[in-house]
Amino acid sequence: MAQNTVEKTPVTLLGLGAMGAALARTWLAAGHPLTVWNRTPSRAAALATEGADVAGTAAEAVAANTLIVLCLLDDTSVADVLAGIDLTDRDLVNLTTSTPAQARARAEWARERGARYLDGGIMAVPPMIGVPEAGGYVFYSGSRELFERNQETLSVPAGTTYVGEDAGFAALHDVALLSAMYGMFAGAAHAFALIRKEDIDPAALAPLLADWLVAVAPAVHQTAGQLRSGDYAKGVVSNLAMQVAGIPTFLSTAEQQGVSPELLSPYFELMRRRLAEGSGEEDLTGVIDLLVN
Repeated sequence: MAQNTVEKTPVTLLGLGAMGAALARTWLAAGHPLTVWNRTPSRAAALATEGADVAGTAAEAVAANTLIVLCLLDDTSVADVLAGIDLTDRDLVNLTTSTPAQARARAEWARERGARYLDGGIMAVPPMIGVPEAGGYVFYSGSRELFERNQETLSVPAGTTYVGEDAGFAALHDVALLSAMYGMFAGAAHAFALIRKEDIDPAALAPLLADWLVAVAPAVHQTAGQLRSGDYAKGVVSNLAMQVAGIPTFLSTAEQQGVSPELLSPYFELMRRRLAEGSGEEDLTGVIDLLVN
């Protein structure tokens, strides 16, 4: 067992919040030598009893290993924690939530300091880390060489999906998927609001709603195909004109139920604008073009 442990890639982890602690425990459980540091030292105490080496400073933690994983509060925290630290020949894997622009700037910042850089967007919550069947994974972008060399280690906490050399692509994929999630939550919130004052059990509506969302989700593939081809009328079943004609029913129902339409109105307005351009035979795909400046 000792020999096997030595063969595992050593990891330094900076940041021991809920996600950082979950990452740390999966690497320790898999036998990776782990050095940790956290701004609040008390958070590292439990990990020390589980086998982690606790560094007194961020500089000591960075000096301990080549592979440095960052899981901090934000991009400003990354700059603050690593300020003045020698990063020469270090592999920086930044799992801190950031924007695409911040990730690209941080990649250049790392290169200027002699480090290799990989950005990550975690598509999971802490309880999903180290649980393969939970389906969590991490988007990675930046140095392909760094990713391929460390993929086995990076795949210990969660699955890995490499999305390109552009360091900003992981953050962009992360925000794109989460934006769709919030849109789904908005629709679900409106649906529950419609029945809120009625003698309808939300628990009875929930499985119907979940099954319906699953059934319509594959429509994203048609949208992607239409965007790629530029033909927004290809394969349309319910065209834009027909769907816009149905908007008054949704708004009237909301009014009758005493529900604000504010979650749906912006999308309905975009649908109407697209129709006004004479695109009634299209799908809803053209709405996307109205969003892009």
